[in-house]
Amino acid sequence: MTSLPSDAVLEKGYSAHDFKGTTKQMGYAIPGSATPGFSAIYKNGMYPDVMLGTDEFKTLTAYDCFARGLSRSAKLNCLGHRPYDPVTKTWGKYQWQTWEEVARRRDAIGAGIVKLHEKSLSGKTKQYCVAIFAKNRPEWAISDLACSSQSLVGVALYDTLGADSTEYIVNHCEAEMIICSLDKIPVLLASKSKMPKLRVLVSMDELDAGEVPGQSKSALLAHWAEEKDVQIMSFSDLERLGEQFPRSHNIPGPDDIWTINYTSGTTGNPKGAILQHRCVPAAVLGSGAANGARANDVVYSCLPLAHCYQRSIDNGMFYAGGSIGYTRGDMLGLVEDMQLLHPTIFASVPRILSRFAAAIRAQTIHAPGVAGAISRTAFAAKKAKMDAGGDNTHILWDKVWSRKIQKIFGGRLRVISSGSAPISSDDYVFLNAALGCTLVNGYGLTETNAAACVALPSDCSVGHCGPPMILAEFKLRSVPSMNYSAEDQPKPRGELLIRSPMNFKEYLKEPTKTAEALTEDGWFCTGDIFSVDSEGRFGMIDRVKNFFKLAQGEYVAPEKIENAMLASGIASQIFVHGNSEESFLVAIAGINPEEFIPFASKVLGREVTATDPATLQAACDDKRVKDAYLAICDRNAQKSKLAGFEKIKRVYLTFEPFTVENDLVTPTMKVKRSQAAKFYKSQIDVMYAEKMKQVMAKL
Repeated sequence: MTSLPSDAVLEKGYSAHDFKGTTKQMGYAIPGSATPGFSAIYKNGMYPDVMLGTDEFKTLTAYDCFARGLSRSAKLNCLGHRPYDPVTKTWGKYQWQTWEEVARRRDAIGAGIVKLHEKSLSGKTKQYCVAIFAKNRPEWAISDLACSSQSLVGVALYDTLGADSTEYIVNHCEAEMIICSLDKIPVLLASKSKMPKLRVLVSMDELDAGEVPGQSKSALLAHWAEEKDVQIMSFSDLERLGEQFPRSHNIPGPDDIWTINYTSGTTGNPKGAILQHRCVPAAVLGSGAANGARANDVVYSCLPLAHCYQRSIDNGMFYAGGSIGYTRGDMLGLVEDMQLLHPTIFASVPRILSRFAAAIRAQTIHAPGVAGAISRTAFAAKKAKMDAGGDNTHILWDKVWSRKIQKIFGGRLRVISSGSAPISSDDYVFLNAALGCTLVNGYGLTETNAAACVALPSDCSVGHCGPPMILAEFKLRSVPSMNYSAEDQPKPRGELLIRSPMNFKEYLKEPTKTAEALTEDGWFCTGDIFSVDSEGRFGMIDRVKNFFKLAQGEYVAPEKIENAMLASGIASQIFVHGNSEESFLVAIAGINPEEFIPFASKVLGREVTATDPATLQAACDDKRVKDAYLAICDRNAQKSKLAGFEKIKRVYLTFEPFTVENDLVTPTMKVKRSQAAKFYKSQIDVMYAEKMKQVMAKL
């Protein structure tokens, strides 16, 4: 099959079942395309010859995606949120805006933005940037849609990057207007002197709420803003301005800039990846054709919209005419949100899914008595089917076991996607069996609009992220310094290069970095090491930038070691450290309480609880616990076929050692290695000293 799937096929999706009994591979290797130092070029095995702009798929822009959804679902729910009652200090049930209501507000906000720039700002007529700074909420999406309706460029500011990065991004993209939540306004006003072009702040929240005249938030902020030469207005004020001065849409083309998305890199200032409008439908097609995108779908939007991952998922709902329900804003309310929303699609990350898996295990297969016995039998039966190459469904256990677990998350989940980092094999297998819905592991980057490859439904095998998405081309480039070759057998290995309409155009004002990332013939060099199997499925195994050398000359790739250590579930965060002055590796590990507490209790022969942090840390520091954990890591290292020098010799266990707040991870939860090494220098020094003392004692 080479033509693009129809809308009906897009809604249904396709799966690994469609390849059984055929000679096709999930990833199609183009014959004769391999060149010295490079693997063959791989394309999607189901639809290898698809192109945007064909008669079957004319959607070319983000604007087109929303227009399609609006035409199908005008009277249906579009955007939902849970209002907060400050009197009772409780969150209400979901309140919804229909597609027609969202479209009307989009039109008004878009017209208001343009009018305000004509009236108060620089009078720009070409594409210019409008920054958006808030947690996920309807106004975020409406602002973004408004920008597309007028061919403006939406720029997301990260809620967790800190003032320095916010100032850098605003100045770098030359944004004169920021649409933000009320709590951001004092922070932005305090930094105004460092953002000289900033002229207008639009509050998504009302500025007047019945306060005493002259003492309202509006009055207090207006005085401060006047001193800073900044105009402040509410979202509803901007909406009324647009209603007063309506204007036709300035419809974007596929080559126009849709957004500038700043990467949350582990070093230096963030880079502004310019994504064109063509990136949006391309990503929607790539992911939607695999998992299906339907008008009756409901997405739970909880990952930051400042990241392309959640934004791309939500754009899929705009295309399909589905509904998007936003998180109340804190992860503690995630389960409560889902039980009220009843989502069908949930985009997540391994860190969250690992905690879910640990909590479900504790209540099922690790539970005592009859409930535990039934759960272990159910899991064993479903796992056996998956191990034999089958899917995760079971005629009996789906009804009496998985369905009950699904109710924790609203009871309607159809698809869970995992991205941002590799999920542990154990968690992947367990959640697939326990939930009984489609759990897929995907891979993408800011530079590819979060879309590149995704595992297919009904493929429950581990160790890969599936074949290239529709429209994407992959190839591997040998990295001799790391002993990875595109000619390795049975799995070629090397740096992944991607060419697709999802790819970014360039880094804003960074020609040197753009030239480093993009080849002349359009390949994006990801910096990630992948392998590809006989089915054309790609799996991430390493990163080019992070490998280092030990004292005896061995090169170490920490990511694959960290993934092996995470497999036990006892730790949810791992940082492997080594350098050229030391002959072995050490690690900082953040415990997963649900798994660690029963593990430590068994090792110590006494009950360890989470109620007393000091007691729990004492268990982390106990040599018996650390030795037992290292023994498990050694077994996982053997399963992963790691070399002897890739095994961890010492570990420091603690609570959540790497957070955005302590600046040791990026907002997408990638560890900032150099900063982590400095932050935990004393613990690292102690681990090396302990091991050296042990070695000397044996001499």
